[in-house]
Amino acid sequence: MKLKKSMFVLLATMLGASIFLSACGSNTSNTGTGNTNTSADSTGSAKDKVTIDFWTFWGSETRKPIIEKIIDDFNKSQDRITVKHTYYPFGDIWTKELAAVAAGNPPDVIVNDINATSQRADKNQNTNLSEYLKKDDIKDRFFPQLWDTVIYKDEAYALPFTTDTRMMFYNKDQFKEAGLDPEKFPNTWAELEEAAMKLDKKDGDKYTRIGYSPQYGGFDWGSIAMNFDKGVNWFDQDGKPVINDKAHLDAMNYVLDNAKRIGQKNLDNFKASFGSKQANPFIAGQVSIWPEATTFYTQIRDYGQNLNYGVAPIPEVEDGSGHYSVGGGFVVEIPKGAKHPDEAWEFMKYLTDKSAQTYWAEKNFDSVANKEAANDPELMKNPVYKAAVDNMEVTKIFPTPVNAPDFLNLINPNRDAAILGQVPPQEALDKAQKDVENLLEQNQ
Repeated sequence: MKLKKSMFVLLATMLGASIFLSACGSNTSNTGTGNTNTSADSTGSAKDKVTIDFWTFWGSETRKPIIEKIIDDFNKSQDRITVKHTYYPFGDIWTKELAAVAAGNPPDVIVNDINATSQRADKNQNTNLSEYLKKDDIKDRFFPQLWDTVIYKDEAYALPFTTDTRMMFYNKDQFKEAGLDPEKFPNTWAELEEAAMKLDKKDGDKYTRIGYSPQYGGFDWGSIAMNFDKGVNWFDQDGKPVINDKAHLDAMNYVLDNAKRIGQKNLDNFKASFGSKQANPFIAGQVSIWPEATTFYTQIRDYGQNLNYGVAPIPEVEDGSGHYSVGGGFVVEIPKGAKHPDEAWEFMKYLTDKSAQTYWAEKNFDSVANKEAANDPELMKNPVYKAAVDNMEVTKIFPTPVNAPDFLNLINPNRDAAILGQVPPQEALDKAQKDVENLLEQNQ
């Protein structure tokens, strides 16, 4: 009896093991480059979804519902991937990401700065997308200058998501009051300065309105310098620094001449009077011409409903030299070491396709990277949005050089010294040139 009982237990154990091994052998294998973490039943259908973590800094009352609606639409569009949204403040998200990459536990997808994509690739902090692009060649959906920003050593490491461009907002009523044509914005910088003097208003020695100052708004000396040099900026096509070239000196002198006309003390006092609790000085009627990213439209829409304004391209140095503007933006990418890169790629494709990009542009009034979405007929009915899309033709984006990540920290102190009158402009630019050359030599 004991022998029969032992044999029965042995047979039962062997039968259980056989069933277990058979079940293991029927599981669907993952042939992609990432871990899917899914199981399958006897018919091969997936039982469990893969959950991927998507990090953004969009936590405001405006933007958070928009990105979460896009995420929800993606989750409902298929039955294999669930995207979880994780919000971190703008000042914290990338520090936390680098720590997570170093710890081997990064998010699956993150929104990141467009200009530093190559730097992250050089430091092995993001994922090479070449294998995915071989099967999903989607680069043509993006504006070419945006696609260029994600390339490192001829391979892509991110997908462009949003961009921006800067234009001149101007008060049409104040133009008319000053005897200027409200439908014709100055074409050159010299014409702009002439118009600005007509727009200035003073009460004795005190300015009550300033027509235009390069020190106000989102187009400072650095941006003007790029416009003066016909879109070259700080490094030529060979990567050589050209901080002290003549065009940049001319731009510096333009800024200084404006400050001399108005008086730096007047400019500082006027700027101090803006106050953090007051409306934007352009919206409040204190400044007539305000250069800014075209998303500034939303502030006018919300706080300047009765403002009669126009929007125009950045001036050019002389007729035909080019209305060059500067842009930036954000990308979506897969951090190095992400556990679900295949699923992350599928979500990134969705984020940058026409539907999601059109929705983001419509709700945020953001310039998006997808050309077809950017040219959506309904969006183009808004004259400011149309102007922003058209302005992409003259908008330059300048990724930070891999071998000079901190070069602006060397230029800016010299710029400040020149604007404050502490050193002559040429001397300041020569010093900045030498500082950047030394940085490149150290990082060679």
